[in-house]
Amino acid sequence: MIYRKVEIDIDYEALGIRHTGTKAYFVTYVHAMNPEIHKPFNRPCILICPGGGYEHLSPREGEPVALEMMKRGFNAVVLHYSLAPDTFPCALYEIAWTTAWLRDHAAELDIGADRIVAAGFSAGAHVAASLGTLYDKPELSSFSRDCLKCGCEKLRPDGLMLGYPVITSGQYAHRRSFERLLGDRYEERVGSVSLETRVDSTTPPAFLWHTWEDQAVPVENSLLFAQALRKAGVSCELHIFPHGCHGMALATEETNDRTGSMTDEQVAVWPELFAEWVNHRFG
Repeated sequence: MIYRKVEIDIDYEALGIRHTGTKAYFVTYVHAMNPEIHKPFNRPCILICPGGGYEHLSPREGEPVALEMMKRGFNAVVLHYSLAPDTFPCALYEIAWTTAWLRDHAAELDIGADRIVAAGFSAGAHVAASLGTLYDKPELSSFSRDCLKCGCEKLRPDGLMLGYPVITSGQYAHRRSFERLLGDRYEERVGSVSLETRVDSTTPPAFLWHTWEDQAVPVENSLLFAQALRKAGVSCELHIFPHGCHGMALATEETNDRTGSMTDEQVAVWPELFAEWVNHRFG
């Protein structure tokens, strides 16, 4: 396995963005490929953003998920993005930078440059879905042009995987996530990061899952995003499981917590369903 930590090189000061200086980074979980034996697999790459309400990053939604993706034959990356008090668009820039980096290094990592799925859980799903909906919008246009020296199409993920996602800043919002994301610009920016309003026909196809009983981030977040995708004519697979609390991760003992409430056999099928979706989409 190629396990590598890569620091994200963004000069926030030059961009006029307040930042604590804590380096964002990502970690690769990549199948080693011997070119003397194997032809390139061009594996799908799952770019994983753990949740944590823009306050912390859940370890349960990082490495265990990456290893599960590897078991399915995929490569994976776990993004450790900026958190409060760093605010929007720091995390968005970081996932965009990572996506461009993956495409630049696709051959050496045996990644299909057209098989990159931005994935996330809870607030991490908001990061992933932000890239999927804003990659060609004003929020990223100057960054892609002036900093990454590329067109917006290089930043577009080829698919989205959103687990119990934070999506809407409206009636069903997880309000604290948006307060941490936006800081003192909350009132000014909160409407623009309600992502069901940013979907259009160029948004990538998506795989979504949620639990009906989620009391922290209501299931309406997934329903609103799915409805927006349908209206825009974008393909979507949506799974709503009847039981389970927020933050189920893999829903197995591997990602259980001390409360013992994070397992459910029904919910635990989502990686298999997602793998089928990826394989069907990319062949």
